[in-house]
Amino acid sequence: MRQHVNPLSSFFQLPKDLPKTKICFENDSLPLHLDIGSARGKFLIKLATIEKRYNFIGVEIREPLVISAERERESLQLNNLKFFFCNANISLEKWLSNLRVGQLQRVSIQFPDPWFKRRHYKRRVLQPALLISLAKALQKDTELFIQSDILEVSEYMKNLIDLSGCFERKNKSSNLWDIENPYSVFSDRELYVMQSKSPIFREVFIRNTFPVPEISKLMKED
Repeated sequence: MRQHVNPLSSFFQLPKDLPKTKICFENDSLPLHLDIGSARGKFLIKLATIEKRYNFIGVEIREPLVISAERERESLQLNNLKFFFCNANISLEKWLSNLRVGQLQRVSIQFPDPWFKRRHYKRRVLQPALLISLAKALQKDTELFIQSDILEVSEYMKNLIDLSGCFERKNKSSNLWDIENPYSVFSDRELYVMQSKSPIFREVFIRNTFPVPEISKLMKED
């Protein structure tokens, strides 16, 4: 079950000051993977366990899930992983701008709340301002991974990413969405969808050298 919260409510408009990565990790020199909408954190906990050459940060707007994820992380003593409660569209811009050049290597956005009604599109997680912040923080050849079990949501994210001009599809085949999970580690939602035999619409985008556009260009998609 998806547990929706309205990110536009006044409570979630309060910015959170996320700590610098040098405070979060024993080895801050490692490349960083950011997972936006980390839910209970199962995906990152599994990935951080097997990929010690990366640091991982998960951000999630539902605070009880963050508390649960952090509790499990601490019990496993995963020192290359941290979870934070925040609204990504409010709190990530400043934090991303403070990262070292080249530090952010991978970003994942998986199974975000769909918000089907058009008047609710502004509640979706990947908004123009957030995409611009990600494009500024990601350098050439770094990755942005999206997936959803709802085609409309994946197409919405893809169209916004394409509109920016800052990313190319890693999958060069003509069959869009026809890729496997590039990390071979699955979130709870992904496992649920796989077990139900429903399709999953995935894509990996690679940052190119195109300059970050003005936000007005991306607002056309909104």
